[in-house]
Amino acid sequence: MSVVYDRVALIGLGLIASSMVHAMRRAGLAGEIIGTARSAETRDIAREIGLCDRVVDTAAEAVEGADLVVLCVPVGAMGGVAAEIGPALKAGATVSDVGSVKQAVIDNVAPHLPSGVHFIPAHPLAGTEQSGPRSGFAELFDNRWCIIVPTGDADADAVARLRALWEGMGSFVDTMEPEHHDLVLAVTSHTPHLIAYTMVGVADDLSRVTDSEVIKYSAAGFRDFTRIAASDPTMWRDVFLNNKEATLEILGRFTEELFALQRAIRQGDGEMLHDYFTHTRAIRRGIIEAGQDTDAPNFGRSPTK
Repeated sequence: MSVVYDRVALIGLGLIASSMVHAMRRAGLAGEIIGTARSAETRDIAREIGLCDRVVDTAAEAVEGADLVVLCVPVGAMGGVAAEIGPALKAGATVSDVGSVKQAVIDNVAPHLPSGVHFIPAHPLAGTEQSGPRSGFAELFDNRWCIIVPTGDADADAVARLRALWEGMGSFVDTMEPEHHDLVLAVTSHTPHLIAYTMVGVADDLSRVTDSEVIKYSAAGFRDFTRIAASDPTMWRDVFLNNKEATLEILGRFTEELFALQRAIRQGDGEMLHDYFTHTRAIRRGIIEAGQDTDAPNFGRSPTK
């Protein structure tokens, strides 16, 4: 691959940003990578491990002369960051983000950006429960989807350039309208996370089952709930506050399905349960066939995990 952007500025240095650094370096996609983070501790760690070519103390300083600026902060913080960097952006720069909500990001960020700057929101559908500048790795985006959500007047060349970056980092790339993106993610990510947090909370509140029993006897189902529920609490708080409508719609549908399953269990309707589980199993097979997970035994885990 050749250089796509001469200078890239990353605002926020968590899992996604640090993985972007490693992926860009692997493929030689950026001439220079500048990073910053709100926390001095995070900046110090990034400097210590040599994460970026330069780590600076403020977002405004980071974006000076940058061809691409990527906001890698929680959704609720993006408006404030955009207001800070707006006056320092160079003409012709592209501003993007990695937030898992898109309409709220557009509403909060776009008003702060000057004319002549290209705003192209994006969302890489990749992650782990880890966070911080040490957590990134170049392979995070390999064979995972990145959704680009161009605004109505987006420059086609700028969109193509951002697509080339994400493809160079290993992603498949698709484009979507912001409202549709937020609905799709409410189904595939946001509501499942909410359910996982709830199930872990139920286990914690159930006085007839001890904490030690929950931990000791966690089979794959509950164990996977706890992995999902270990995700960054600030990020997920902001996701739900900024994607209310779609999340509540899907949560309502989930509640209806749950009531139907409760009724089937209560009435001993084995046929309904079998048919339901057969259908949902087919969706799992589709995910594997699409290359988005493995069919290896125990979900590809080693016996020690």
